[in-house]
Amino acid sequence: MAALSVSHAHQHPHSHGSFTTRAALASVATALFLLVLKAYAASATGSVAMLGSLADTALDLVASLVTLYGVRIAATPADHDHRFGHGKAEALVALFQVVVIAVSAVGIGWRAVNRLIHGESTANAEYGIAVSALAILTTFGLLFYQRRVIARTGSVAIQADHVHYQTDLLLNLSVITALVLDQYLGLTGADPVFGVAIALWLAWGAWRASTRAIDQLMDREWPEEKRNRFLQIAARHPELRGIHDLRTRTSGSLDFVQFHVWVDPQMTVAAAHKVMEEMEHKLEAEFPGTEILIHLDPEGQVDRPGDSLRETDLTPRTGPAS
Repeated sequence: MAALSVSHAHQHPHSHGSFTTRAALASVATALFLLVLKAYAASATGSVAMLGSLADTALDLVASLVTLYGVRIAATPADHDHRFGHGKAEALVALFQVVVIAVSAVGIGWRAVNRLIHGESTANAEYGIAVSALAILTTFGLLFYQRRVIARTGSVAIQADHVHYQTDLLLNLSVITALVLDQYLGLTGADPVFGVAIALWLAWGAWRASTRAIDQLMDREWPEEKRNRFLQIAARHPELRGIHDLRTRTSGSLDFVQFHVWVDPQMTVAAAHKVMEEMEHKLEAEFPGTEILIHLDPEGQVDRPGDSLRETDLTPRTGPAS
């Protein structure tokens, strides 16, 4: 029996695109609201920590607008020129956000060091504290909604945005602490010191946010635990004689899998197709939204003898992930 490829594509429901779009719109609205509040507070207090928070929010707005554009592109169905869909637009957007976060960190750090050198003071701490407290409440609401969207879609762009707004919580808490120490407790160096700490935290957030986006652009394999679970479920069918050459990747919120299976060489094409359909239904239940390409081989056939990469998955791994 000749080798046969069977493709089973299960696209994410259209609602996933609407979820990510709504999350991006919520991010834009939040950034606009906080930008107005923090501009007033930065002007009233002269705080470098508040100024850093304002700069971060302005960049948040730019990043959120780009995220909105990116998730809309990523939700576009596959077309003639992009047969695997547009999911990697999310990874590109995530990398743009990394650049935004890094620029924000450099700007805040420079302003904080300048304040340490020249010793400028802050004023009207109550305005900065009130605005920062309101910003914390607003950001908590956005983060809660983003977590729900990420759980449903796995969107890497929304996840990068989520990481960015998580840093905003610490940033706003730092502003409150800096103003209290500076104006109420007389520690005049507290505000720029916290500004430096905020800049370092943002730089760390940029590094963390870049990892998953780069993994998607480089077609990194799934985590070992997820990969092993897929193999275990795929190997349960009694007609299968072996599974090999499993390859996995993620693009946006869509997963792709391809692998080879060994079946009885005497099995008819119709019977083999039925086996693949049964396997497909089991995998669909456990891995919804995954595009699967199965290549049928007669038992014992190895397409490229000596290729070590293709020999690593000759049998399903049933032990715990390493």
